[in-house]
Amino acid sequence: MGGCFSVAGTLLRTCEVMTCKLLFVCLGNICRSPSAEAIMNSLIEQKGLTQQISCDSAGTGAYHVGSPPDRRMTAAAKVQGIDLGGKARQFNSTDFEQFDLILAMDQENYRNILLPDAAKAYRHKVFLMCDFCTRHPDREVPDPYYGGAEGFNYVIDLLKDACEGLLDKIVGDRVLVGD
Repeated sequence: MGGCFSVAGTLLRTCEVMTCKLLFVCLGNICRSPSAEAIMNSLIEQKGLTQQISCDSAGTGAYHVGSPPDRRMTAAAKVQGIDLGGKARQFNSTDFEQFDLILAMDQENYRNILLPDAAKAYRHKVFLMCDFCTRHPDREVPDPYYGGAEGFNYVIDLLKDACEGLLDKIVGDRVLVGD
């Protein structure tokens, strides 16, 4: 593995030397994780780091496999200039090998991600998304699926904060330079 960085005082291994692959994970992969992926991709592009950092998203559940992002989440993101795309897929154990960092939206998904890792070989790759927030005190990204528009808007704001903090951490620790 490449460099190391600290979250909440714990030393953690992170991205490979040449590229850093991020996977954002929520329950169904139609609200929170595709939003995090789109926000992070936008930030990566703005900083000229598309050759060094790549993103994907997945869900721990198979409820929406093949579905596009939720229309309400898509609308909330669009208001803030973020385009959601892709189709939902389910997290699987091969993702541990494919990605350098796996970012769970909440504790339940964090636990579900780690279930197939009985040997604890990949725990160093899995984090809570809100570990990287700098302005919001939240410890989890709430699931807006059963709520109103304000919940979707809040999730976008929260994810922007977390993505900015995560990218700053990756760039700072790896001394990445954009195009």
